[in-house]
Amino acid sequence: MRLAMIDGRKQRISDSFGAAATDYEAHAGPQRAAATLVADLAARQHRQGAPHIWEIGCGTGLLTRHLQRQWPDGRLLVTDIAPAMVDHAARDAMIGGTFLAMDGETPPFEGQWFDLILSSLAFQWFDDLDGALKRLAELLRPGGSLIFSTMGERSFARWRAAHAVCGAVAAVPAYPSLDRLRASLTAFDDAFAFDEDYPLDCGDARGLIGHLRGIGAVVPRDGVAPLGPGVMRRVMAAFDTGGQGDGYHVLFGRITRLR
Repeated sequence: MRLAMIDGRKQRISDSFGAAATDYEAHAGPQRAAATLVADLAARQHRQGAPHIWEIGCGTGLLTRHLQRQWPDGRLLVTDIAPAMVDHAARDAMIGGTFLAMDGETPPFEGQWFDLILSSLAFQWFDDLDGALKRLAELLRPGGSLIFSTMGERSFARWRAAHAVCGAVAAVPAYPSLDRLRASLTAFDDAFAFDEDYPLDCGDARGLIGHLRGIGAVVPRDGVAPLGPGVMRRVMAAFDTGGQGDGYHVLFGRITRLR
C-alpha cells in the first residue's frame, strides 16, 4: 500500500521506514527512551478518564504500548506515514485501537477531536514544523495537550564533525535548537520545551551507519549530494579516530489548549 497525495520526499521516508519495520526495535535504544518519557509526560498531563488519543509516527509501537497500558479504555488512533510500520504495530496483540497509514503533518481532521495528540521522534521529518504545530493544536479539545519529542541540533555531533574535518557536509538533517523550539512555542498560551541527551552506543562508523539503516533513517536532507566512496572512507576514518559512539539530542514539547 502506498499513501496517496504525498510528495516524492515523503514517499521515500515512508518506504525507508517501512523497509526497516521488521528489525527496527533491535536498533531503537534512544527511540525507546524518548517514547518512555513522552508517555510519562502524557500520564502526568491527563490523569483521569478515558481520553481520545492520536499517536503520530507509531513506528513498531514503542510509545503505543505505554499508552495502551496507561489508558486501556481510551480511544486510540495509531498512525504512521509508513504502512508497513502501521501493519507491524497492528499485529501486536497487546495493542488495541484504530490503525491508519497517514502523514501526520497534514491531518484530514477538522474540529476539536482529541484529548491527547502524542508523537515520539517523528516531527523531525515534517517539512514545516511551526505550521504543523498550529494545525495539530487546533485539533485539541479544551484542556487537551499535544506532547512530542523531536530531534535536536546536537544529534550525531561526532558524525557531523567527522564530515567537517574532511571538508564535507553530512546528509543528516539540520535539526532545531532548544531555543528555536521554545521560540515556536511562544505562539501558544500554555506550552513548554526541554531537552535530553541520549548516548548512542554504536561503536565505530560502520556501527553508526548500521544503526541509521536499521531504523530506516536514511533519507538525506534536501540539497546535500551523497558522498563519493573515497570521501566516505575518509569521513569514516575520521569518525573512528575520534572515539566510539555518538548521541541523540532530543527536544520535548508540550502544548495545552486552554479554551
